[in-house]
Amino acid sequence: MAQEIERKFLLVTDDFKKFATNSTRITQGYLTSLPERTVRVRIKGDKGYITIKGAASASGATRYEWEKEIPVDDAAELLKLCEPGIIDKVRYEVKSGMHIFEVDVFQGENQGLIVAEVELSTEDESFDKPAWIGEEVTGNVKYYNSMLVKSPYSSW
Repeated sequence: MAQEIERKFLLVTDDFKKFATNSTRITQGYLTSLPERTVRVRIKGDKGYITIKGAASASGATRYEWEKEIPVDDAAELLKLCEPGIIDKVRYEVKSGMHIFEVDVFQGENQGLIVAEVELSTEDESFDKPAWIGEEVTGNVKYYNSMLVKSPYSSW
């Protein structure tokens, strides 16, 4: 069973952009967004993906994840079947020490929200925390993308 272990943070500055090595636009929606399982459809750049995620661990850092690349045209069609609300964001990749932080700058109804995630091998793995990283929000469900479609940042 595939597992994703990641920690999520808010940012204190946008200084990360000068260290970014890559950026990609992402559009995604949810076929289902139940807390115990989500089925996500995503267009990332010129590729399509379908992802199934399970419930998070007690810490919120670990969850089952299965992802398959699908034709981008299929992803575009599946987005039409998704629950109301679409996530639109630009993802920046920023190397820090031995890790890559994925920094999502949200657009649309979530404009103003910037979140950084780092994938780890274990929940207690150490990593270099860049100066632009702020409060940790790992496990805070309101920052899950599947929740941001239901309760956008602009409505907080």
